[in-house]
Amino acid sequence: MRTASKKSGFHFKFIHIVYNTMKKIILPVIALALMTTACNNKQQDLTPGIDVTNLDTSVSPKDDFYQYACGGWMTKHPLTGEYARFGSFDKLAEDNREQLRQLIEEIAKRPSEKGSVEQKISDIYNLAMDSVKLNNEGCEPIKADLKRIADITDKSELAVLIPELMLSGVDPYFSMYVDADPMNSTEYLLQTYQSGIGMGEREYYLDEDEYTTEIRNAYKEHIVKMFELAGFSTEQAQVNRDAAFAIETRLATAAYDNVKLRDPHANYNKMSVDELQTLVPAIDWKKYFATLGLENASNLSVSQKESLIEVGNIVESESLESQIAYLQWKLIDQAAAYLSDEIGAQNFDFYGKTMSGKEKQSERWKRAVGSVDNSLGEAVGQMYVKKYFSPEAKERMLHLVKNLQTSLAQRIQDLNWMGDETKAKALEKLGTFYVKIGYPDKWRDYSGLEIKKDSYYENIKRTTQFEYAYMFNKAGKTVDKDEWLMTPQTVNAYYNPSTNEICFPAGILQYPFFDMNADDAFNYGAIGVVIGHEMTHGFDDQGRQFDKDGNLKDWWTAEDATRFDERAQVMVDFFDAIEVAPGVHANGKFTLGENIADHGGLQVSYKAFKDATKDAPLSEKEGLSPEQRFFLAYSTVWAGNIRPEEILVRTKSDSHSLGRWRVNGALPHIDAWYEAFGIEEGSPMYVAPENRVKIW
Repeated sequence: MRTASKKSGFHFKFIHIVYNTMKKIILPVIALALMTTACNNKQQDLTPGIDVTNLDTSVSPKDDFYQYACGGWMTKHPLTGEYARFGSFDKLAEDNREQLRQLIEEIAKRPSEKGSVEQKISDIYNLAMDSVKLNNEGCEPIKADLKRIADITDKSELAVLIPELMLSGVDPYFSMYVDADPMNSTEYLLQTYQSGIGMGEREYYLDEDEYTTEIRNAYKEHIVKMFELAGFSTEQAQVNRDAAFAIETRLATAAYDNVKLRDPHANYNKMSVDELQTLVPAIDWKKYFATLGLENASNLSVSQKESLIEVGNIVESESLESQIAYLQWKLIDQAAAYLSDEIGAQNFDFYGKTMSGKEKQSERWKRAVGSVDNSLGEAVGQMYVKKYFSPEAKERMLHLVKNLQTSLAQRIQDLNWMGDETKAKALEKLGTFYVKIGYPDKWRDYSGLEIKKDSYYENIKRTTQFEYAYMFNKAGKTVDKDEWLMTPQTVNAYYNPSTNEICFPAGILQYPFFDMNADDAFNYGAIGVVIGHEMTHGFDDQGRQFDKDGNLKDWWTAEDATRFDERAQVMVDFFDAIEVAPGVHANGKFTLGENIADHGGLQVSYKAFKDATKDAPLSEKEGLSPEQRFFLAYSTVWAGNIRPEEILVRTKSDSHSLGRWRVNGALPHIDAWYEAFGIEEGSPMYVAPENRVKIW
């Protein structure tokens, strides 16, 4: 998950995540038999899973289901100063972070052998925690890099400088990454991605509403202050600000918006390096790729072609002095989190306070744990699962996944809007899902990563260089389908259409998503819908364009594709009409994939739940029927509080609907929800049957 608008330099753009890295299991759908997640005769002995203190019973579920289901949770978990939004995901992530802290601090206190994983974890953590050293150093750790940028005397040197900076974690102009070729999913392909703007989303540079204008002006002031903290005079800082902001605005103007970024065909432009040289002649691409260690690169995909063409125009037309200022700004911006408290505080003042409404930074230990987790994720993950993830939890998850696959297969077979030819291919795709649960079977090797005691910033550079080398080494090779794109301790899940896989890390397989002691009503409503959500991503408006092998290939009949689009448009129109803040509406097209996945997840998991318990129906518990507990478990997953500023940030930047609308926007399209809570015509949440979304 992103915080504020700061984006990672690594991009897996068509991976769908539940909430913006095991063994590969192939499950033939038709052959699967339904099974309960625990023996039926034991279900009645399990807990209901629902904490009734999370409810707000002063509100009728017919009027505002989100408030009814989550109001008590929201009262119990008010926003603290360090959060712009705090929900069930964040609560679990906090718990996980505390577990990681205990693991890491135990290691950091002990002597360790040089070159060992323990030494690397210990040194990164201790450097991040050493405020005295960081404050004494000030901006000194980046002085050499600032001088390296200032010393260039000709634009031709940018062909080497830009990739050098990228390898250090800076993202000027654009980014480069390696992922499966969308048209040939068995082979890794080098790909570009638009980047280089500090505020993250192009709308912050282009929209003219009052709020966005205030953010833009604050950003300009922030740039000046950061240059001053890096040792520049106020006059020079202002000159640099103007130059850097002008270049970022040009990049934003040429960038694809978030809706176009979701179109896989529009973002695929495979060409040779020679063709790239003709397309963007301002950069010597042979030098560029050689600097990245990609001397033998022969082809790539220019993901957003117009954006990269504009990069070439900027290199040609903007003065060398302006580009030096821009590159220095990108360096300062990226390095801020690893320098002195004064620099870090100013960085937080803009990205945390101004943009998202936060009141204070996270405690230093949390940031330090985050750095270790980012730098040595699978090494930490290996320790995490050994201590905190049980084989029993994995086995129960496997049963759930099988049941959800069977349920989705049956729903596909029963669709009245899809023809037999498309159904057959949809079932084939579903039957070849790769399922990853808990943790990978093979772990990353970190022996090539060197961690020293020189400076926190230099070690972050080394870890970034190590990650890029790992990624670029894949270019042109066969895709490794066993690789994980989330660490085991991550509180999230994903579907990757290029490998047709669904992944559920150990980190999310805990309450309130998964409870070994709770009955099926709870677990199907919570983690079951998460599983169904990820499965449905294989058939949302993006995922449906990839075939069973992960290739961007049309496997639909024209008639079925048209009928899908008509049904999806109902979802777009419904969410477009939602006012998330005064005068601000949700973006139904941008959030379409996630909204379809929520809808499909609910439908598929509810059917699986009913099928799994049909021979031994569950009883009422806590005054709630099993059906009611199913929908309450789902809703609690999205419980949370959010600041007004963050609502606006996420509406611009997040392909997921806000938590409130993942409940109040999703449930009115589920017939079973109406039956469970007696929702009738005249209720504020009532949607007439003919106006409800009907896809998967």
